[in-house]
Amino acid sequence: MEIIHTPVLLQETLDYLSPVGEPYESDCFMIDSTLGEGGHSEAFLTRYSGLHILGLDADSKIQARARERLAPFGDRMHFHLGWFNEFYATYPDDMPKPDLLLFDLGISVFHYERSGRGFSFRYDEPLDMRLNPSAGDSAEVLVNTANEEDLANIIFQYGEERYSRRIARAIVENRKLSRIVSTKVLADIIYSAVPSPYRHGGIHPATKTFQAIRIKVNGELDRLEMVLATAFKVLKPKGKMGVITFHSLEDRIVKNYFRDLGKSCICPPEQPICNCGGKPRAEVLTRKPVGPTDTEVEDNSPSRSAKLRVVRKL
Repeated sequence: MEIIHTPVLLQETLDYLSPVGEPYESDCFMIDSTLGEGGHSEAFLTRYSGLHILGLDADSKIQARARERLAPFGDRMHFHLGWFNEFYATYPDDMPKPDLLLFDLGISVFHYERSGRGFSFRYDEPLDMRLNPSAGDSAEVLVNTANEEDLANIIFQYGEERYSRRIARAIVENRKLSRIVSTKVLADIIYSAVPSPYRHGGIHPATKTFQAIRIKVNGELDRLEMVLATAFKVLKPKGKMGVITFHSLEDRIVKNYFRDLGKSCICPPEQPICNCGGKPRAEVLTRKPVGPTDTEVEDNSPSRSAKLRVVRKL
């Protein structure tokens, strides 16, 4: 089969989440919480012969590709269809606790290039952007029904777009004329709304707005905030949890949560004397986030903004 997506920070992830030595046994259990096309899982199963993996994904179409790719590993690979936050919130009592957890929060290149759901403005596609196309409102619904203030706030908050209000105003004015149903129409509206110098910067002026709409449609940051604690709760003691992020909004959430796991004191900052008797819940294995090498960035440009953070549960 043709592989569309190249997994980022692959060597670094294999090393930091290595199931080698104590406390791991030959039947080490890993959950790949964002399976995608299965690139990370394939590499782990190939390198570590005693490893078993459960792969989670909310998109049945991309999961079917992963099933085909990982079929040679037989019963060492299992699959679950659904959102990762919902899975960990209702973790089955009869399932063993995982030794390793991996989250790769990037959107697969498959979704941009082959899904036909409007994740990219490079192609003229229907405005959908849902990772699970059978659940929730699409980007088209959001763009055509949200009021101007809400649109501006979404674009600013999730896209960190300086011209969010101008873009939101232009969207509202244009949808009065006709419903906005395609990526090309939306990208053209954004392009016309921003100042001329901004149109010729390092990135297309629609990039941040498309990111913001996608994040909102899929509830990406909300799901991330919900899943970190529930996933860490089911992780086996001495097990490791790694998260790969791609923009500052995601990384800030992960960094703060991992930092709090590593604290011995959990008293409020304004409290002058510690009385919580707290102990660190995890050892932070990456004091600074691990980024891609120059070679990886050259070979796989989507890795440019990737950051890996890892903790070990105490």
